Amino acid sequence: MRHVRKAALALVAVGVAAIAVVGGGAAAPQKATPVTIGWAYDGIGNMAAYDGPALATAQERIKQINKLGKYKITLKTCNTQGNKAAIAKACARKLLAQGADVIMTTCDVDYATPVVQESINAGKLTVAACIGTDQMGPKRFGPKGRLAFSFGNLAQDEGSAMAEFAWRKGWRSASLATDTVIVYFRNVVQAFKARWQQLGGTIVTQETYQSAGGNPASWQSTVTRLNAKQADVIVTSTAPPFGAQVPIMTGLRTLGNETPILNSWAGDGNYWYPDDPMVSNYYYVTFASAFGDDPAPRVKALSKRYASQIAKAGNTGAYVTGPAAIGGIVLALDRTGGNTNGFALARAMEKFKNVPTISGLVSFSPKLHEVYGRTYRIIRVQNNTPKVIGVIKAKVIPKI
Repeated sequence: MRHVRKAALALVAVGVAAIAVVGGGAAAPQKATPVTIGWAYDGIGNMAAYDGPALATAQERIKQINKLGKYKITLKTCNTQGNKAAIAKACARKLLAQGADVIMTTCDVDYATPVVQESINAGKLTVAACIGTDQMGPKRFGPKGRLAFSFGNLAQDEGSAMAEFAWRKGWRSASLATDTVIVYFRNVVQAFKARWQQLGGTIVTQETYQSAGGNPASWQSTVTRLNAKQADVIVTSTAPPFGAQVPIMTGLRTLGNETPILNSWAGDGNYWYPDDPMVSNYYYVTFASAFGDDPAPRVKALSKRYASQIAKAGNTGAYVTGPAAIGGIVLALDRTGGNTNGFALARAMEKFKNVPTISGLVSFSPKLHEVYGRTYRIIRVQNNTPKVIGVIKAKVIPKI
């Protein structure tokens, strides 16, 4: 009897399964986990050329993820209007009130601080697409800073890569021009100096200036002092929207000084090129080329799909950091089983080791919440024409 009962039960089970298949209901579809990302971005100010491309391509990545059905990501945005502190803080509060599980912020830690503080105080994972300093984490924000990460370059790594490129070019003496306005600019030049001296390079002169809020007369004094000393390369880290880059470059070229100028990715884009004198003998490292010649096929394809949006924002390589950041957030969600708790996500991110993204391999640690070991594109501008001339990856992360 026992055998007959088992056989009967088996037949019933098969029959139920057959009915389910015929009826198209073999299994109820898994409900997508809802996730809300709030992005406080700069749409009009100094960081617009960097935030804009990252945000545009991130939206495509979100659509791709949502089609897979595991997550239903809703993106809510708020324009900080030049990262004015009061507006930025209000944006953060607005996004949190709208149910943001994760907050994303602008591409500089000094400007991002009001948003970061509101977000981490609320216990939310807080991510920047392209902040480039080790202060996006516990170093600046203390224990709650464990919630803060950036998919941008570690300044020490970037400055080191710049030094190694300069050494590779055969340059052996450098003049340093430090823009003091934000910590990222300062850190890049400090890192260049540290690695440059490790390599055996010499420093001819060290000048400082302040871009945003600085005095144009002081920029001309910087030009005069740089022109007075002969070096193989002039090294700086500054961004054109901050105001000083073009006057300093134009001032040097007007004096007949054709010394190569090497900048960080802050000097990316072609939106700022003057017509006379045109930009020449100018080099910088960046995440990716926005000019259709990136060496990675996936990156080149992305730049072509979003050519108009990237061009509108200034043609900076930040367009790869948006999808990289979104992909990183989703991987952290995968590793927490869909748990959106900020500290759970942060613990998952701290364990990232060579995670593949469209921006390259991403690694974090409990101490470093920014990307190091990135393969940078080297771009040379000649007669207002930018072109990738190679790639470089820092061999050493110097202490500064």
